[in-house]
Amino acid sequence: MQFVSLNSGSNGNCYYVGNDHDAVVVDAGLSCRELLRRMQQREVDHQRIRAIFISHEHTDHIKGVDVLSRKLNVPVYITEATHRSARLTLSPALRRSFQHNTSVQINSLLVMPFRKAHDAAEPFSFTIQSSDKVVGVFTDIGYVCNELRHHFSKCHAAFLEANYDDEMLQNGPYPYYLKKRISGNDGHLSNQQALELFIQHRAPHLSHLILSHLSRENNHPDIVYQLFQQHAQDTLIHVASRDEASPVFDLSGNRQTVVQTHLAL
Repeated sequence: MQFVSLNSGSNGNCYYVGNDHDAVVVDAGLSCRELLRRMQQREVDHQRIRAIFISHEHTDHIKGVDVLSRKLNVPVYITEATHRSARLTLSPALRRSFQHNTSVQINSLLVMPFRKAHDAAEPFSFTIQSSDKVVGVFTDIGYVCNELRHHFSKCHAAFLEANYDDEMLQNGPYPYYLKKRISGNDGHLSNQQALELFIQHRAPHLSHLILSHLSRENNHPDIVYQLFQQHAQDTLIHVASRDEASPVFDLSGNRQTVVQTHLAL
């Protein structure tokens, strides 16, 4: 099972998860051209993509979805509320829906959507399972709920939001209303919230943690990497970039990839 962050941040989000036969993309927040370029750069086969899953309607998660869906001729899984709020022009023939805690079979992959807290119409997180391996995509989350704890505890690998450092946010240049929105229950996960989830609910088999959706203004990769590395034990910690694709990570052990554990954003 392979997975890669094609981009992670407020400028665009897209996560590829798949096996040797099938793959899905969670969100498509960069242009189709750029997403395909980054896949080619990392030698990720876009022809394996069978579906695109949309977490919510914010621009940094849907910017390229129309064109990418048409280009690859693959369906977009999106809830009705999110589709209405996004004002997308998806082809009806390529639009599918999904429901909370109801799995979706995509060939050899099993995708589990579940609700999350965020300031959007109907936001969701996802786990993707291939055989006995599970990869989670958990970003844009206001607080750690029981659903998140449950699904995170099953993961062999996870993209987990660590959006802001509390001190940097409070002492930073953002206006008060925006600080309140980011740190509120419908905003984003802080470094400390993500760390508590990691320490308290990770499975013994969690081998990769990709820290995602870092704020450029209110966080720094050195801060969050050092914070998590102290508690990593056997889990590889990587900080996803908002400017380039991550390395391709592999859970199967069948392919060796050069893994860079820390990238400056």
